[in-house]
Amino acid sequence: MLRRAEPVGYEDFVASRYREIVRFGALLAGDARLGEDLAQEGLIAAYRAWSRLGVADGRPEAYVRKVMVRTAMRARRRRWRGEVPAEELPDSPRRGFADQSDLSVQVFAVLRRLPAEQRVVLVLRFWADATEAEVAQTLGVAVGTVKSRTSRALAAMRASGLSLESSQEAQ
Repeated sequence: MLRRAEPVGYEDFVASRYREIVRFGALLAGDARLGEDLAQEGLIAAYRAWSRLGVADGRPEAYVRKVMVRTAMRARRRRWRGEVPAEELPDSPRRGFADQSDLSVQVFAVLRRLPAEQRVVLVLRFWADATEAEVAQTLGVAVGTVKSRTSRALAAMRASGLSLESSQEAQ
């Protein structure tokens, strides 16, 4: 059986960016484990397209993020959402954002309750620092749609007692 040679630079890319990519996925999905699944989907797609990606200009991570966003949005449209565990397994340590500040945990909890469209827009705008136009292009929607989803999401966060603006200042 012929084995394909590992793409040059792929392993280094994964080693250096894996944690941030998984964190991005966890924010998109509203769940740390689902975030890992999104990260794997994105990294598999990048592996397959590695020869076409401009490795030196930072395009691999942008490509991975785009795949993750599209996968997250596509998953939202499915009827079946997967298994939802009732509680933590006794032999598995708590994972995710528990090691973060209380404010980070609160923000993550509020993000988890938002609809996927709103959560994705907030993550792209405030965590990935994308412009409204970049978010619109990534999601394939109008800039006005990005603005309205952002507005609704921020209103929902404020209603829960949090806002992204105050959480960014606190960090």
